[in-house]
Amino acid sequence: MTSSSASGLRVLLVEDDPDVRETTALVLGRHGFDVRTAADGFRGEEIFAAEPFDVLVVDIAMPGLDGLSLTKRLRAESSIPILLLTARDLPGDVVTGLESGADDYVTKPFDGDVLAARLRALVRRGGSGSVELVGDVEIDRRSRSITRKGEPVLLSSTEFRLFELLLDHAGIVVSRPQALRRVWGDEDWIDERVVDTNVLRLRSKLGDGLIVTVRGFGYKLVAR
Repeated sequence: MTSSSASGLRVLLVEDDPDVRETTALVLGRHGFDVRTAADGFRGEEIFAAEPFDVLVVDIAMPGLDGLSLTKRLRAESSIPILLLTARDLPGDVVTGLESGADDYVTKPFDGDVLAARLRALVRRGGSGSVELVGDVEIDRRSRSITRKGEPVLLSSTEFRLFELLLDHAGIVVSRPQALRRVWGDEDWIDERVVDTNVLRLRSKLGDGLIVTVRGFGYKLVAR
């Protein structure tokens, strides 16, 4: 199945569950992606070798050539961004997936808007240009440097990771537990208020209008 798009961003979706495969392809198509699907890892590998793509979405649990094995094989020959679909949000699964060469993951069931935003972020990060502009803030991921109105802004490593997380989910709310898990690596022993404290520091350095609070849930990066 292929969904046409004017965006030019081509996605290869490798998923053995026909309902998930068709629904995900439909949702991504509505978000402007050009989607090609494969029902198993071996077919996905064949399609990848024959056609150009901007990003891959690969289910972990597939019979035959599973998602982790497929990711390792593709990563050996390509630097294309790869996002894994997993039914379990367990640290061990996530670490194994990322170590296999994946760039990100989404836990089923997932929101289509979130998946689309993650894919755009992966493509943006994997592009040839590493400099991004949000409002009056310029971010260079390669050098891990930030300027605001042409003036350098000094961020701690934790502040930069948190800002990068918000940037990758621009327009989408990032919950405090999600921020703890992705930035600090553990959401149990660290108080959620550490997220609030670091957001306050980011606002003081980058301006108040860039990061908005979604009361009772978390934070969202918006372009002013």
